[in-house]
Amino acid sequence: MEAGKQAGARLIRTGKENKNMSALRFLWLVLSLCTSLAMAQAGRSAEEESAEFVGHIRSALRPLTQADDDYGPLIQAIGDARIVLLGEATHGSREFYRERARITRRLIVEEGFDAIVLEGDWVPLRRIDAYVRGRGSDPSGVDALLRIRRFPRWPWRNTEFQQFAEQLLAINAALPQPLRVAVYGMDLYAVPDAAREVIAYLDSVDPSAAAQARSRYRCFLRYENDPEAYGRNLAARKIRSCRTSAEMQFRELSRRMARSAGVPDEALFSAWQSARVVKSAEAYFRALYGKKTSSWNVRDRHMAQTIDAIMKQHVFSGRAGKVVVWAHNSHQGDARMTAHAAAGELSLGQLMRERFGERAVLVGFSTYSGSVRAATEWGGIDEVKILLPALPESFSALMHEAGTPEFLLMCRGVLEEKRDAERLERAVGVLYLPDSERESHYYPVRLTRQFDALIHIDTTTALDVLD
Repeated sequence: MEAGKQAGARLIRTGKENKNMSALRFLWLVLSLCTSLAMAQAGRSAEEESAEFVGHIRSALRPLTQADDDYGPLIQAIGDARIVLLGEATHGSREFYRERARITRRLIVEEGFDAIVLEGDWVPLRRIDAYVRGRGSDPSGVDALLRIRRFPRWPWRNTEFQQFAEQLLAINAALPQPLRVAVYGMDLYAVPDAAREVIAYLDSVDPSAAAQARSRYRCFLRYENDPEAYGRNLAARKIRSCRTSAEMQFRELSRRMARSAGVPDEALFSAWQSARVVKSAEAYFRALYGKKTSSWNVRDRHMAQTIDAIMKQHVFSGRAGKVVVWAHNSHQGDARMTAHAAAGELSLGQLMRERFGERAVLVGFSTYSGSVRAATEWGGIDEVKILLPALPESFSALMHEAGTPEFLLMCRGVLEEKRDAERLERAVGVLYLPDSERESHYYPVRLTRQFDALIHIDTTTALDVLD
C-alpha cells in the first residue's frame, strides 16, 4: 500500500520530499520542449505522435472480459520469473484489487508462487498471514483485517482484499502447512509494533536480551505517536540520534539468525525482520529532514531487502521462494524510465530488474475516470471522491482513446520498441486533491519501458471499507 507519504507525485510525499517535485516538473517541461522540437524537425506534430501511439495500443491490446484466459499472454510472459510486481494507479480503486487477485491466483495455482508481499506494515499483516495459512486465532478474514488500525486502513481493510484472503485460505487448505502461501508486509511505518514484536520474541527466549532491547528502543519509541517529530528534532539538533541503538539491535537479531542456520525458525525470522523495520524507519525519518540521503530511496531499499529476506527464508524452508508484490505503480515501475532518475531516486521495480533481469516482471495499472477512496490530508478521514478524467497529455488519456473499457497491454517484446515519447502518468496515493490535479498527481514517464505490461481499466470505482 502506498503508505501515503510518497510516490511519484507531491501528494504521496511529505515534508522535505515535496521540494523535489518542482525540480521534476521543471525537468519534464525541459524534456517536453526537447521532444516537441525534435518532432517539429521531423515534421511531426504531437497530435500525430499521439494518434500513432493510440494505433499501436489498439493493435496490441487484449480485451479483458472476465474470462479464465484473459491473462494468458501475461502468464506466458512471466514464465520462470522469480518475482512479479503488480501495481496500482491509486490506493483506493476496487478494480485494481480485483484484477491483481485474479492474476495472483493463477500464479499460485499454475506457476507455484508461494509468497505475497504487500505495501503494508510487517507486524499488522502477520494476523492476516496466520489466518490464510489456517493457524491464526481470528475466526474470519474480516476479524484479522480489523486488526489494521493505523492510518491509512482502507488499502488492506476492504472487502476486495477480504475476499481474496478467503480465497487464499481455500487454496492453502489443499496444501501441507509448510508449503502454504504466505502473506507479508514490507513497509516501515509501524515502528512501535515492530519494536514490541522484537521485545516479545526475546521475552520468550532470552529475558535479559529483551531488557536490553527495551532500553535500546526507548530512544525511538518516545516518538511513537509522531515519528516524524524524531526527524524534525534531530535535524534541529534538539536530540541525539537513535541510529546506533536501532542498528545494534538489528545486529543482535542477525547474530541469532546466523546461529540458527539449519533450523527454519519463523518466530525468529519475524523478530529479525521487525528489528530491520525499526532500523530502516530510524534511517527513513532521519533522512526525511536531512540533506544527504533520499528518504524515498531508504524506503524502497528497505522493501527490496525485505523481499530478498522472504525469498531466502522460503527457499531455506523448502519452498520455491517465488514472490508476487502488490504496491503502487510508483514503486513497481522502473524509476530509470521516469523523471525520478534525474532526481537521484530509484524504485523497487528498478532494483528487482537489476537483480533478476527478465525474471522480474513489472505490471502497471491505469484508469481514466470514476471514483476513488482517499483522504484529503494525512491522518484524515477517508471518503469516496470523484476521480477526474485523466489529463489529455497523459498516457491514461491515450488508453481511453483506444476505446476498449478494460484491456491488457503487453509492453515487453511488443510495444517497448515503438516510439514512446515522455508523457504524464497519474499517481494517486492515500491522498487525492482534485483541485490541484496536475501539480499533485502527475509525473513524466516512458510507460512502455517503465513496465513489462499494463492493465487499463477505463472507469474504476472506490473501495468499500470494512468497519
